[in-house]
This record gives sequence, C-alpha cells and structure tokens, in this order.
Amino acid sequence: MAAQTTKEERRQKVIEVLNEARAMELQAIGQYMNQHYGLDDMDYGELAGKMKLIAIDEMRHAEMFAERIKELGGEPTTTYPGKVSKGQAVEKVYPFDANLEDDTIDVYNQFLLTCRENGDSVSMKIFETVIEEEQIHVNYFDSIADNITKHGDAYLARIAGTSSAAGVGGSG
Repeated sequence: MAAQTTKEERRQKVIEVLNEARAMELQAIGQYMNQHYGLDDMDYGELAGKMKLIAIDEMRHAEMFAERIKELGGEPTTTYPGKVSKGQAVEKVYPFDANLEDDTIDVYNQFLLTCRENGDSVSMKIFETVIEEEQIHVNYFDSIADNITKHGDAYLARIAGTSSAAGVGGSG
C-alpha cells in the first residue's frame, strides 16, 4: 500500500511548481524588457512598445504566482534560472521568443497537472489562465517572425521610425 501524502506535503509540491513558474516569469520579464530596449534603440518603436506590453503581462503572471504562493504559506522566489540573451538581431528575437513561450506552455501544462494531482484547483485555474495568455504571445511572436521571413527588409522598413508608446501611462 502506497503511503498517503499529507495536505502539507501536497501544498509544498504546489508551492514548488508555483515558484518555478514565478522564476520563469521573472526570466521572461528580463528578456522581454531587454528586447524592448534593443528594439527601441534599433528604431522599431512599434515592435518595442508591444514587447513592453508583453513584459507587463509577464509581470502580472509573476505577481499572480507570488500571491498564490503567499496564500499557501510559501515565500515567492526573486531569482530566475538563466541569463538574458542580449543584443539579438530583430530577425532572431521573434523565433527565440516564440520558442521560449512554447516551452513555457509545455512546462506550465505539467505544473497544472501537479496542481490537479495535489488537489489545488485554485492554482490549477491560475495556470489555465496564464497558459491561455502565453499562447497569445506565441501567436504574436510567430506572426511577426513570419512577416519578417516573408517580407524581410520591406516589413522592417515599414515599422522603422514608429512610436514606441506602449499605451501605458505613468501615474505621476
């Protein structure tokens, strides 16, 4: 007969995957903000502004995970697992990010299963919500990558010199 896991053991497993997810989101924030600055420096303001908004999405995800970790009695991580890839050419940014998001969705689906197996439907729903939003990011990154591949310099020239205003205003 298999040993029964306690509620506390199940809770700790959920906290662990929530913290892993939070670390992944912190990594994505750093990556996307770095790309935002790089795209803005290359004068691709429209792309830079959208990248900033995606980084803000990732910030919301990191906060959702942190809030749930605190609700479960854990301590949210403040570190992330890897390095930010810097100085990427615009042609490399979008396939790189699509792959990053696709990998994230795969991992989060496994984390969702961990939450289900450990009886935490609230955390499971958080993962469902975040996965849906990450899929929107994959679709966007794939679309931009396809446009760059198909239309090359003509596509990039159309975007060059556009505003990087991301529609997020400061409060003071």
